[in-house]
Amino acid sequence: MRNLLRRTLIGLLIGCAAVPAVPARRAGAAPVACPPVTPAAVAEFFDGALPARLAADRVPGAVVSVAAGGATAFAQGYGSADTERAVPFDASRSLVRIASISKLFTWTAVMQQVQAGRLDLDTDVNRYLTDLQVPDTYPQPVTLRHLMSHTAGFEDFITGTGARRAEDVPPLGRYLADHLPDRIRPPGEISAYSNFGAALAGHIVSEVSGEPYDRYVQRHLLDPLRMTRSTAAEPVPAALAPDLARSYDTDVNPPKVYPFTFDQMPPDGSVTTTAVDMAEFMNAHLGHGPGRILAAPTMARMHERSFTADPRIDGYAHGFKERTVNGHRVLMHDGGWEGFTSLLMLLPDCDLGLFMSLNSLTGGTAEMLKLVDAFFDRFAPGPAGTGTGQPADAGGVPRAGFYKPTRHNASTFEKLTTLLSPSRLAVDDAGVVTFRGKTWTRQDDGRYQADDGDRLVFPTGTRYVATDGSAAELMSPAETIPVNLGVLSVLLLPVLAALVLPIGALVRRIRRRPVTTTRTWRIARRLAVGAGVLGVVFLAGLMITLLALSGEFLYGVPLSFRLLLGLPVVALAVAVIATGLTVRSWRGSGAGVAARIHQVALLAGMVALTWFLWQWNLLGWQGA
Repeated sequence: MRNLLRRTLIGLLIGCAAVPAVPARRAGAAPVACPPVTPAAVAEFFDGALPARLAADRVPGAVVSVAAGGATAFAQGYGSADTERAVPFDASRSLVRIASISKLFTWTAVMQQVQAGRLDLDTDVNRYLTDLQVPDTYPQPVTLRHLMSHTAGFEDFITGTGARRAEDVPPLGRYLADHLPDRIRPPGEISAYSNFGAALAGHIVSEVSGEPYDRYVQRHLLDPLRMTRSTAAEPVPAALAPDLARSYDTDVNPPKVYPFTFDQMPPDGSVTTTAVDMAEFMNAHLGHGPGRILAAPTMARMHERSFTADPRIDGYAHGFKERTVNGHRVLMHDGGWEGFTSLLMLLPDCDLGLFMSLNSLTGGTAEMLKLVDAFFDRFAPGPAGTGTGQPADAGGVPRAGFYKPTRHNASTFEKLTTLLSPSRLAVDDAGVVTFRGKTWTRQDDGRYQADDGDRLVFPTGTRYVATDGSAAELMSPAETIPVNLGVLSVLLLPVLAALVLPIGALVRRIRRRPVTTTRTWRIARRLAVGAGVLGVVFLAGLMITLLALSGEFLYGVPLSFRLLLGLPVVALAVAVIATGLTVRSWRGSGAGVAARIHQVALLAGMVALTWFLWQWNLLGWQGA
């Protein structure tokens, strides 16, 4: 899932997948019978709720479709697809970019090739690759099952995943080979959402089928489903391009139009489609028109759970995310890209599917989820549930501390985002857990549950905490904010103290006191102060650059950031010279005790800065 082009690099790199996960609501009990889904009832619901919600959240427009009983029960556009040209959203005509929901097409393509006998879900993916190989970092190989459940163990990266022009997009195999991420945990251990993993799976489909990804999707998925106004190609074909809806950054006034951004890894998010076409896709996965894209046994296999961190919480079903809503098992996916926010949810036991897309990434997401909750309360109700039948002592013990998302970077400067956005987990004397702004209370089966129904567990024998929507990993002390602030204070305090040195020199000059220190000592002092100041300037420049140029990282590392990374290298070189001169002139320097202590503190601060730079891959040769 990718929430990209946000105002800060944290938003760019951490939230980059999609809209917030839909919480599991009142899970655990058998659902009541599903009420009829009639066009009139659905129209009444959305007509009464959505327009006012869009206006309140300054979202230009939205498009909705509902699949039920093998038909399109409802499809409607609301608001504007293009505010400048006053083009209204049209469910059958307006095209939206569905971002990571595209992965469902990739996973369906994988299952087609499994059905054809060309792929096996549990075979080493290297068997199918000719232009790159996944390194054998761990004894266990990466398989397609791992890719589909986001458990391959790849680190995450966002920098350079977008392009402004088609000519800037290399062949998929070459891009994947040039941007192969590190494997940071054994496969199958825990889920960590991976755009690279989805792109690798799509490339494997192309390898075994002999067809480029966009052509494969067109011939084997879109055409059979009669999705005539959909494409996986970038740019959008000329026949469809005039109807591509525009998307907006509504955090600024007036709203800013997002430019068309090419996906460097198309299988993870390149599909452009309409709400009406998405109803065809939903009905196919709800079991209507068997054999159009997958045989019934293969479809059933795809919808089976393929991974969960714990049986008491939701997991993955061969690429679909599992959620439990009102006691119903939901297969879903969401996506955010280029200003579009989209959501697809299937309730197989109600033969019901919902697709919704907004043409604003930064506005209305939370309210959209409330609207989805209200929709299912009406058309898929269920009683409140209590427990899951697991033993009361099941699960691990809560571990208080700072947690980072399992989806994170470890080998480049993007690792810094784990420092900037940790989640703190606390446990009170009563055993109540506080985490991510929610209070979680222990249940009889050993899991923890929040007021909104979301569930949390601590997998036994691991450093992880897992919820229905995500997982997080306990951070080492060296990664936490308190430790890093302490380390940086070792640099900042003596540099701030150095501000009084010019004042002292001026006082001595006014009083005409003779200079008693040696020239070598004075040079060493100036170099140490200069090195410290450069270090502080770098830290300030780092934050300013990440904030000011956050959107540019999508297309690669900006030149200004590369130049900035050279600044601490210069600072450290100056500090090394200052250290040598300090040692050389220590005896007989004529310096007082305070000056000596301050000099040592300055050089110790540079050691602290070196540790910080190394820890977060900010030395010039490491992360860029």
